[in-house]
Amino acid sequence: MITLLSFFGVLFILVVVHEFGHFFVAKKSGMRVDEFGFGLPPRAWGKKIGETLYSINWLPLGGFVKIFGEEAGEVGKGSFSSKPWYLRGAVIIAGPIMNFILAVAILSVLFTKGIWIPTTDVRIAEIMPGSPAQSAGLKPSDIIRSIEVEDGTSYRVQLTSDVSKYTNQYKGKKIALTVSRDGTMRTIAVTPRVNPPKGQGALGISISQTVFTKVAWYKAPYEGVKNALILSREFYKELGRALFHLAKFENPQIAVTGPVGIAKITGSAAQSGIETLSLFLALFSLNLFLINLLPFPALDGGQLVFIIIEAIRGKSISSSIKQKVNTIGFALLISMMILITLNDIRGLLK
Repeated sequence: MITLLSFFGVLFILVVVHEFGHFFVAKKSGMRVDEFGFGLPPRAWGKKIGETLYSINWLPLGGFVKIFGEEAGEVGKGSFSSKPWYLRGAVIIAGPIMNFILAVAILSVLFTKGIWIPTTDVRIAEIMPGSPAQSAGLKPSDIIRSIEVEDGTSYRVQLTSDVSKYTNQYKGKKIALTVSRDGTMRTIAVTPRVNPPKGQGALGISISQTVFTKVAWYKAPYEGVKNALILSREFYKELGRALFHLAKFENPQIAVTGPVGIAKITGSAAQSGIETLSLFLALFSLNLFLINLLPFPALDGGQLVFIIIEAIRGKSISSSIKQKVNTIGFALLISMMILITLNDIRGLLK
């Protein structure tokens, strides 16, 4: 029950914040908003206030704002299609921007309390007594940048799994770790154990890609924006890396989860406390911001591409072409969601 309530609570907040962005800017731009809906049709409940119908729909996965003239291209007073391209673009981008603002706001509050946040650095969290790492002089908080082996081959460390992979691969052989300590780069030679004690790795360290950060309230907004931008950069870097591997017909080795997996994660976060759930909400909101900006049909980024093309051409793209492209994009998204959800369910049944 906690899992379901927390999942739908998080989903409701994210959807309402996102759609409110579209709604608010559309209204301020003089457009007529016919419906503001949570969930996808069929409709379960609706109430009309002014010119807008506010509805709750039976499929609680997403939401929508129906703006007059956006889909069929109708013209007239309050029509989306009658407005200048920059106002239409502002309406489209306002939804993702609201998700970004929500993420920054939550992160800013959490920074005043102190939180563990994801980082790109692979950091030593703990060193086991009597381990090769302790004998070599490695210290907690050292950031591992690269691993060099005896033949001179150097491996860049970007993930915690990189450390495990290469230390296990070169057990019993001397390797050199390049670490950053207090802003200074050091090279430390160490030999991974062939038969480490149970529960310990070859080096005898635990590693993490999180860092505890706490700042004064007046510095919190800066940290919130900075970390949101850093995470955004890493998201697109990883997406680019995955697409590059797919183009080469290789396994992109990227973890993807759907509604079932997200619900499970949300439930775990809720049971861990309000701060953990809040951090999850912030990161989820940031992901929605980033995903929706992708230039893919049916996403906000895809709609923005149409508007930019129209601005360059100086004339509108046919509504029928837009509808066909968006229908194909929506079908692909739904198909992908179904496949990912089936994979999530299979994982739960194992």
